[in-house]
Amino acid sequence: MPLIDSLRAEARLAPVSGIEAVMDYGRTRPGLIPLWAGEGDLPTPDFINAAAMRGLAAGETFYTWQGGIPDLRQSLADYHQRHFGRKFSPDEFLVTIGGMQAIVLSLLATVGAGDEAIYLTPSWPNFAAAAAVGGGKPVAVPLRQGDNGWVCDVDAIEAAITPRTRAIFVNTPANPTGWTADHETLQAILDLCRRHGIWIIADEIYALFHFGGSRAPSFMDIMEPEDRILFVNTFSKNWAMTGWRVGWLRTHPSLGRTFENLIQYSTSGVAQFLQRGAIAALEEGDEFLASQVERAQAARDLACRILGDTGRVKFSVPPGAFYLFFSVDGLEDSRKAAFDIVDKANVGLAPGIAFGEAGEGSLRLCFHRRLDQVEEAANRLADWIRTV
Repeated sequence: MPLIDSLRAEARLAPVSGIEAVMDYGRTRPGLIPLWAGEGDLPTPDFINAAAMRGLAAGETFYTWQGGIPDLRQSLADYHQRHFGRKFSPDEFLVTIGGMQAIVLSLLATVGAGDEAIYLTPSWPNFAAAAAVGGGKPVAVPLRQGDNGWVCDVDAIEAAITPRTRAIFVNTPANPTGWTADHETLQAILDLCRRHGIWIIADEIYALFHFGGSRAPSFMDIMEPEDRILFVNTFSKNWAMTGWRVGWLRTHPSLGRTFENLIQYSTSGVAQFLQRGAIAALEEGDEFLASQVERAQAARDLACRILGDTGRVKFSVPPGAFYLFFSVDGLEDSRKAAFDIVDKANVGLAPGIAFGEAGEGSLRLCFHRRLDQVEEAANRLADWIRTV
């Protein structure tokens, strides 16, 4: 028997990232403009790096609090109070190895073998894959693209609920579509989950990457303290810290010990000197974040104008996050198209099929980069589109 056949089927069948496949194909191409990954082009700001280096120089290299150092948990509470307009307690927050660990911990706590977890698609692929690796069954409910953008059909969510449903994953503003739920939709989802006793795993990572003049609507605006909601988040997007792998989980304080135990038996916590950098991001980073949102909005508008002028592209202008998810007349195989775009336009995009069957026929462009790069990439794409 081959060694691989003796592994759990869930591990053997974990999917290869459709985004990574294109990145590996094109990442060494001279002059390629990489718009495939969900990150910007700026390195982490110096004020964050300096705080981490001070912690490292001070010898903060030992085992530390499982749930995060008290200073960071207090900073998280202060940050949320500043942006969500009410008081939060430090014991509502636990520090994780990026947003991905926060998601995995949420699944470990709510979805067991054979249980079902609903998610909205097209979707960032990691949630469904993580649910399946853990023995759960991910259940996709497609968003609909209407005349005024993407729409969540709450009735379709309810139709997907079975006696085995334990959780629903709601990412808003969403990757890859930019769909952003209004308060009415959030309330309808919350009411549905209350009726059925289902947990909500709320991914509001892009809440401040919202182009409506304020942050995006949040479950935090409408929930009661005892509602079954776990919030997953990361420092990656707001403060150019994707490689740091530091995130957080927000939950009811009564669940803190349980999640600290799960952290203990997976990673045993986040390096303390990295947490010093995270504190600096929260306490000193609002101006940096605001400038990034402003730049992203200008890049979004530029990309939409250039691609829209081809007359062959369909998209909804995204109100949040930093992705343009678009289809091209006649394009059916998004994976093949993404490789062709690398070869002929020297631009890196993510194929829509990487975000589930509902994404096939589309491509994702991350516009969180310098305006000149976005303009050049969009012009190259427009030239490619006119040839297909």
